[in-house]
Amino acid sequence: MDALHQLRKGIDKVLGTVCIVLFAIMVIVGTYQIVTRFVFNSPSTVSEELLTYTFAWMAMFATAYVFGKRDHMKMTFVVDKLSPEKRKILDIVIEVLIIVFAAAVLIYGGFTIMDLTMTQKTASLGVSMGVIYSVMPVSGILIAVYGVLNIADMCAGNYIQKTEE
Repeated sequence: MDALHQLRKGIDKVLGTVCIVLFAIMVIVGTYQIVTRFVFNSPSTVSEELLTYTFAWMAMFATAYVFGKRDHMKMTFVVDKLSPEKRKILDIVIEVLIIVFAAAVLIYGGFTIMDLTMTQKTASLGVSMGVIYSVMPVSGILIAVYGVLNIADMCAGNYIQKTEE
């Protein structure tokens, strides 16, 4: 079980760092875009496209990170009425559904869209759209791994129910 916690810590560190770097890139490129547009009156299409794709990547990686922390939004008005044992079972079922969604939509769908768009290039950057879409299966794999880790924690008794503050 300690190996699973080390794996979670490692993934958390990498994902956290990736999200920080992507956000920093967005700040720098966004500032550049504002300066070129309003000071020099010459908008940059490259920076606009880069911002769009960087934001999408950060959103997908941050989503995986949040699922790993089990801090995603959920409505608990029905769950709060359940006993702790039934709540645990329901949470395991929810994690299984999240894994199924990640596998079907993000991983399978992501690889499919990557394959279909590998020959297309972005307008300004000239990067393959398949590379841009690669964030989908990567984040899907991370969400699925986090789901398995969450279920393992619940089954091992290391499960703490997140509550509203």
